[in-house]
Amino acid sequence: MAIEARDIEALIRESFPNAQISVQGDDGAHFAAEVIDPSFKGMNRVQQQRAVYAALKGKMDGAQGELHALALTTKAPE
Repeated sequence: MAIEARDIEALIRESFPNAQISVQGDDGAHFAAEVIDPSFKGMNRVQQQRAVYAALKGKMDGAQGELHALALTTKAPE
């Protein structure tokens, strides 16, 4: 079953309600997302991205994952 950009945004928003979130992609499997959230302050990029991947609740896990690829950009607001 294909996933949509709005579904990805909703999953991320559950964990980051105050974030600026932009998700792009329309093939149902490959997406790009930018997540800007104050909670990322003091975290390195790997920690930020792990937090976002955790918010996806297994949607990228293994061959059966609904989300095949996500190019992810994260940062704290300036």
